Amino acid sequence: MPRWLLAGIVVMIASAAGAAPPGAPKSAAPLPPPAPPIVIAHRGASADRPEHTLAAYAHAIEQGADFIEPDLVPTRDHQLVARHENEISGTTDVAAHPEFAARKATRTIDGASVTGWFTEDFTLAELMTLRARERLPQLRPANAGFDGQFAIPTLDEIITLAKAESARTGRTIGIYPETKHPSYFRGLNLPIEPVLLATLARAGWTTATSPVFIQSFEVGNLKALRSQTKVRLIQLIDAGTSADGASYDAMVTPEGLKAVAAYADGIGPNRDRVIPRSAAGDLLAPTPLVADAHAAGLQVHPWTFRPENYFLARSFRKGSNLQDRGDAAGEIRVYLETGLDGVFSDLPAAAVTALSPPQ
Repeated sequence: MPRWLLAGIVVMIASAAGAAPPGAPKSAAPLPPPAPPIVIAHRGASADRPEHTLAAYAHAIEQGADFIEPDLVPTRDHQLVARHENEISGTTDVAAHPEFAARKATRTIDGASVTGWFTEDFTLAELMTLRARERLPQLRPANAGFDGQFAIPTLDEIITLAKAESARTGRTIGIYPETKHPSYFRGLNLPIEPVLLATLARAGWTTATSPVFIQSFEVGNLKALRSQTKVRLIQLIDAGTSADGASYDAMVTPEGLKAVAAYADGIGPNRDRVIPRSAAGDLLAPTPLVADAHAAGLQVHPWTFRPENYFLARSFRKGSNLQDRGDAAGEIRVYLETGLDGVFSDLPAAAVTALSPPQ
């Protein structure tokens, strides 16, 4: 029996056991059983290919991902491309291009000083002359073997890939774009949202049933998007506060989640907010976040599940090196038992395995 179905049955049994006695006030109707959790390819199959490349997205689809996730940043001529950050020295060969040496700069982004090369200083045509590099070569040396082979993809190219692969496989492949540093780019007169919405409109993806989730760590741009689109919105949640001043700790309280539900369809929390870890790296008891979010009508898609020992909880590690791969599927199964609606994974195949019935 799939874990998601088992979790749903456990929830229904628990609800029946805790039913109010006769004459007690009626509670809200129980939520319907959850749909099978979705598998979100975090930057593509980034454990196997350099992140945010068409090769990484295509490989993720081959592994069974339901959604591919591009982090979106704008170019100087206001086109959207997929990079984890607008600073691209760690993910491209820009430093090896002498024609761009003078564009190295220092910027303050969301309160942090960053030095390097930035997408907003390049036209799309100029960025197309660069090639992708593995961001974590010490942990993913095999990926470094692909350095120099792949270009930076545009949002249009990613949508084209998703549609082509949907037609080829007979599965609906969606996209799950993140608006990176929206306040920063709005301040440069390069807002991400209007270009994103126009591109989705050209693709025919404008409704709540479109295969799209838009995510952001900020609050203000999601609230603005809520009045401009019906596609599903996800509030990302980390530690501390958002770049536009919202407290993430306040956000995960029952009242905070109700407030999020007024403008978003779900949350994407750091996975430690679902199941914390001890200082030794062991998983502790789950928090009430998933149940509280569901009570507020929100989906829960935590990030990020990765296969290397460096990222895994201690009991799921294998081998002696940090770059060795452990039991990523086993770790994901534990999280799925909390009732998740989806997971972000650098190795979608592990999430697919975790969702499969036990052998």
